Amino acid sequence: MQENRVDSPNDAGPHLHAHTAPTTQQMRTVGQRRRDAEEKLEHHLREARHKDHPHGDESADEPRQDDGERSI
Repeated sequence: MQENRVDSPNDAGPHLHAHTAPTTQQMRTVGQRRRDAEEKLEHHLREARHKDHPHGDESADEPRQDDGERSI
């Protein structure tokens, strides 16, 4: 009878999945989470900018991009 030994050269151990390529679904999930995180960050940045200008008027001396966003 063959023994299942943990230190066997045929046993990849618990790290088997750490080096395999992600599936398409996993890549889509990562991409969606990244987009969500970027959107959330942009929302927080807008809120922080709004707190800097409590009266709602922005500085006229700051340059704007074509889409109305302030350039950084």
